[in-house]
Amino acid sequence: MTLRVLSLASEAFPLVKTGGLADVAGALPDAVGPAGIEMTVMLPGYPVVMKGLKRAKLLHHYADLLGHEARLLRGKIGVHPLVVLDAPGLFDRDGGAYGDQNGRDWADNWLRFAAFAKAGAELAAGVVGGGKPFDVLHAHDWQAAMAPAYLRFLHGDKGVAPKSVMTIHNIAFQGQFARTIFPKLGLPPAAWAMDGVEYYGDVGFLKAGLEAADAITTVSPTYAREIRTPGFGMGLEGLIVAKSDRVTGIVNGIDPAIWNPAHDPALAKTFTVRTLARRVANKRAVEQAFGLEPGDGPLFIVISRLTWQKGMDVLAATLDHLVASGGRLALLGSGDAALENAFHQAAARHPGRVAVRIGYDEPLSHLMQGGGDAILVPSRFEPCGLTQLYALAYGCVPVVARTGGLADTVIDANVAALAAGTATGIQFDGLTLDSLSLAISRTVRLYHQPERWGAIQQCGMKSDFSWTHSGRAYADLYARLCSPA
Repeated sequence: MTLRVLSLASEAFPLVKTGGLADVAGALPDAVGPAGIEMTVMLPGYPVVMKGLKRAKLLHHYADLLGHEARLLRGKIGVHPLVVLDAPGLFDRDGGAYGDQNGRDWADNWLRFAAFAKAGAELAAGVVGGGKPFDVLHAHDWQAAMAPAYLRFLHGDKGVAPKSVMTIHNIAFQGQFARTIFPKLGLPPAAWAMDGVEYYGDVGFLKAGLEAADAITTVSPTYAREIRTPGFGMGLEGLIVAKSDRVTGIVNGIDPAIWNPAHDPALAKTFTVRTLARRVANKRAVEQAFGLEPGDGPLFIVISRLTWQKGMDVLAATLDHLVASGGRLALLGSGDAALENAFHQAAARHPGRVAVRIGYDEPLSHLMQGGGDAILVPSRFEPCGLTQLYALAYGCVPVVARTGGLADTVIDANVAALAAGTATGIQFDGLTLDSLSLAISRTVRLYHQPERWGAIQQCGMKSDFSWTHSGRAYADLYARLCSPA
């Protein structure tokens, strides 16, 4: 029997992307399809999404969706069904998906994503759209998290509500807003409760979704354990512990049709695990793109948001050591102004050895993975992480903090793993100046042992982080939810 799943996400590749959520939401329909799951993706109608929406059909017209006129439009994302909430008053504006051109969050984000979630819940329940209810509603992160709450409080007693799954891509982002918005959400008074949307006297979007969902997933088994603790749960650890029987960790996958060094058009030269020597052409191309001096030492790369979570403050402080050890660094990213400045200062101290590109460039990120020797991912916490998975596929050795999905996907090059031929990268415990410096030193030493280094690269490239296993895990979860009790 085919199960119908409505996947609500605030972004999905290739239509709109600001981070890893888009890659996951864009890849899931293909990933679960072989298991008999028909997945429809639902997105907000940002200008970039509306531009990419071809031959759309009207599903439903809202004269008043939380105070705004809106339409549900049906189209395609790839070969899969797509529904877009076209609400110009909420989404047709210059800037980004979540903020204005200066990076400030939209003041009405609570309303934008409450409307998105409410429409998604009504579509999933078959109340709008003219079709039968979906079997499962799958909500991603706080922007979609109110959908399970709307299902519960508006449709749960009507016998039409589908099962719901809430996926936490990063529990640090929770969508917490002043209680004064509650009367404007279109929810009954009963929803204002500790087991509803109330959260420390405010309205908590992610908290509401976690309370209402039939199943909770996060994007790696280690992160699923970590968020049960005060150090990682960001205030929601008690709720996660209370609902621990519903919590599952499923590692994200990557799409080999997009991330494959054998036929990646962004590379200066394509290569396979058997032709690793061809990577040097990409290394030269990265050096040229960043204005770095060629050298015998390892070329480290960073592709990241420049934030405290990503450990970029500690990394900036280790760059003198990295250069003194014989390494060079090419960094692509943006974020906190103080961190951007710190990396610019390091580049000024070490011209030709450290280079920084502020912003994001998708083709350049592919070239960096194909030409960098090692990628630094020193996150303080990392629910899953995708850059280290791309790196593994491209023979770029990950140097990672032992946390979340980084711990689950990278095998440390310790003595036993090197002897067994299973090492795929370098891990370190506890993000400090000393621990990261030692990891960089280990990396440099291994790099100068060509046989060992090549074995680490090959082992990483042979790892299977496609969506095959993860897609099956999601499909099994949907099937269990829909199985008769």
